[in-house]
Amino acid sequence: MPGMSTPPTVPGTTVGCRMRKWDGTPHWRWDGVYLGRDAHGAWVGYREGTLFSRPGRRFRTDFSGAMVFGDGGWVADLYRDHPRGTRLYIDLASVPEWRAVPGGDGPAYEVSAIDLDLDVLAEVPGSARARRRGETYIDDEDEFAEHSARYGYPASVVAQVRADADALLAAVRAGTPPYDGATARRWFAALDSLDGAAEGVSGR
Repeated sequence: MPGMSTPPTVPGTTVGCRMRKWDGTPHWRWDGVYLGRDAHGAWVGYREGTLFSRPGRRFRTDFSGAMVFGDGGWVADLYRDHPRGTRLYIDLASVPEWRAVPGGDGPAYEVSAIDLDLDVLAEVPGSARARRRGETYIDDEDEFAEHSARYGYPASVVAQVRADADALLAAVRAGTPPYDGATARRWFAALDSLDGAAEGVSGR
């Protein structure tokens, strides 16, 4: 599914992130700030206290994240100081669609994608989750099988999602950028610099 437009170009631009399921049902929604772009995709950061919501569930984060919307069709959320010991969470998804949102009081841009169920996770070594599930693994296999049948995912989509999940798991295990730690730290520094600039303006 081709993207409808290109991401913003100015760091600090507000971005509404809007995931949905194959049938159009709203899935997770949250707001962040555009950080920039590199070879891996477009990066959006969010701060501690950000509201994540979907039908029937909502919560505010007690950690911050740097997310990369990959051009190939996945969304990787790299965490800083996740209290439950998760290092990263990758949603297999459709190619992201970006659009400018003119006027209004909401985000200046929106990015949306179809969540395709499978996830790749990495846990902090030695954490309770790592001991229970392993340090890296693919999650939601049952949901992927259920939704493949319910929504009639084309065979080509099923094959692509499975291949992408396996490739991403291998990349995470190998520490290939952006899963090497250093890449995430650079983008968290970009998020922190936006916060510092805002504090400097407010303190004048």
